[in-house]
Amino acid sequence: MLKSDLDLVFFYSGSFGERVIGNLINYSTFCVSCAEACTYCREDKFNFSGNIKGIFKLPEPITLPEFIEDNVEDYLPKNIPKADIAIVSEIHNDLLLELSHLLKKSEIGAIIIPIETPSQLAMSQIMDICQKEEIEVAFPKPFCALDPDEDMPLISRFVDEFQIGKPKLKIRLDSDRKIVSADVLKSAPCGSTWFVAKQILGFDVDDQRELWNRVSESHHSYPCTAGMQKDWELKDTILHKAGYLIREAVEDAIHPDDKE
Repeated sequence: MLKSDLDLVFFYSGSFGERVIGNLINYSTFCVSCAEACTYCREDKFNFSGNIKGIFKLPEPITLPEFIEDNVEDYLPKNIPKADIAIVSEIHNDLLLELSHLLKKSEIGAIIIPIETPSQLAMSQIMDICQKEEIEVAFPKPFCALDPDEDMPLISRFVDEFQIGKPKLKIRLDSDRKIVSADVLKSAPCGSTWFVAKQILGFDVDDQRELWNRVSESHHSYPCTAGMQKDWELKDTILHKAGYLIREAVEDAIHPDDKE
């Protein structure tokens, strides 16, 4: 079973945060996508519930004023437990800025702020705060784009020890070039990689159109929680970016010798 001694704390307002927490805890009813066809592929692989030291659900941004000028701290928890990494998802910009100041008091050394929907995130301000406080910070867009970075050792440990971030698979083919096994080496933080791996079993890898259709259908039906609005930076939707990442993981696993 996977293990890590990194402690995590979550601040979130939407369903995506709940999906990531559920994936890390890996409770028995978390993944129900295969329904009666479930083979319990995730059972006994990991359970990081002991690493989660705090979960704080904050008000959704739509329920708050566009700008919170006074008493921002009233919307944030009074006592934040000590942890190594904070994962912050879908909270109001002003709360995020205030939170960036507060986290150092809890000895938090890194913040991961996944971007699942296009937003006017105060990224440069957050980076300035984190640089001043000597806190690592990453803004993966989407969360399943997160890769290790030698300049961010804590975040790299998170990716490697929890084995979540940019998806990675190990695929085995039979003599007819059909997929007979697909092992998850690294999962998207929402857990969708496990479902896709199950759904591509038996497919002929030389029938690329059918295989990519199955990958796309599985990724959408899990479902991926990334947004379908066009992102100005990607010049595409964030959901499509997530789809390209899992397709790339399948392609790399089928042709490992071709990867640079």
